[in-house]
Amino acid sequence: MSWSSLDQEYLMHTYQRLPIAIEKGEGNYLIDEEGTSYLDLFTGLAVNILGHSHPYLLRKLEEQAHQFLHISNVFLNKPAITLAQRLIDQSVQGKVFFANSGAEAVEASVKLIHQWKKQHDNTKNGIVVLENSFHGRTLGSIQLTRQAGIYQDFPAADYPVYETQAHDLESLEAVFQEKKPAALLMEPVLGSGGIMPLSEMFLEEAEKLCRQYGVLFCVDEIQTGMGRTGPLFAYQHTNVEPDIILFAKGIGGGLPLGGLIAKAGLGNLFQPGDHGTTFGPNPLSAALGNAVLDVLLDQGGLENGRDHANYLWSQLEYLKVRSGGKITEIRGRGMMLGILLKAGEGEVKNMQQQLLRRGFMVNVTQGTIIRLLPPLTLKKQETDSFVQALEEELTIMNEAGEPE
Repeated sequence: MSWSSLDQEYLMHTYQRLPIAIEKGEGNYLIDEEGTSYLDLFTGLAVNILGHSHPYLLRKLEEQAHQFLHISNVFLNKPAITLAQRLIDQSVQGKVFFANSGAEAVEASVKLIHQWKKQHDNTKNGIVVLENSFHGRTLGSIQLTRQAGIYQDFPAADYPVYETQAHDLESLEAVFQEKKPAALLMEPVLGSGGIMPLSEMFLEEAEKLCRQYGVLFCVDEIQTGMGRTGPLFAYQHTNVEPDIILFAKGIGGGLPLGGLIAKAGLGNLFQPGDHGTTFGPNPLSAALGNAVLDVLLDQGGLENGRDHANYLWSQLEYLKVRSGGKITEIRGRGMMLGILLKAGEGEVKNMQQQLLRRGFMVNVTQGTIIRLLPPLTLKKQETDSFVQALEEELTIMNEAGEPE
């Protein structure tokens, strides 16, 4: 029986999986059981920010594995303490709570916001989010995710959520005045919502409104963090200073790790028993988190990533000009790109499959947008080979026309 059949028989059908059984990861490639290599251009949905089997990360993983794999939170966790200090040094002064995933980080933030409003202004209630935002699928976070196909009709946690559109400051202020929410939560680049970057002006003006109306300003950096858009965190393209920063995905180097950074004054709101997690953070994950920061901050990873991203953008922009209108827009920031095609969902899905057959793994979001989340280690020759393959597929699409 094939791995695909076994998967269908024994695992719940919560994802549409590609019929490829991965044997190993090596550099920027995934290799299946038949030895076929695929350039990984969505990196486990933004997790493998440094590619696969990075030698420095593997060395640090082995070092920690020989010390201990897990300890209870009743002991001092040296890798976690070190990682928390480094994250704070690179963001805002405050304290860190570690979890295992982005959704858990969102759950923790909802509880922290509730604690803040109880102690500071109990007339405030609820959280403002943006249309088409994505903040998780757990019951506590799902109503913050404003995509109907995701939140559907599952039971809702008992706190109000208010939705407004990106770049609409007038509507945002009206919500603040009329609803008196406790917090605003935004992705600096809406990922699942179509790779929509928020303008620096909007982020800065939104923060000003938060200060004016006494609303917590929170950024979801779960997908945009760890250098994906250039700086360590995407909000650092601006002059804002968030009250809460959510992180996950890339920080763990491939292992589950997430959490939040709470600005001074918020970090002491949780008391023993208010929140917790058995594995947050697992020492192996924390050790890899430190290794990721070593590579990004001390070994030139951020700078190299920016250079590689600039080259990818330049080649895709040239391709857009040559595409005969098939590429209508390329948007995003850094190594977080959306390629908008003048094509139907069936055509784009077919292009994804054809690129896979050529050895390139890409993601599709919102039906017609090719989503690229490449590793910061993407090489120029890898970019060139992908752009050439994409151009050839666009030519085939033009010749084939709209499928019946």
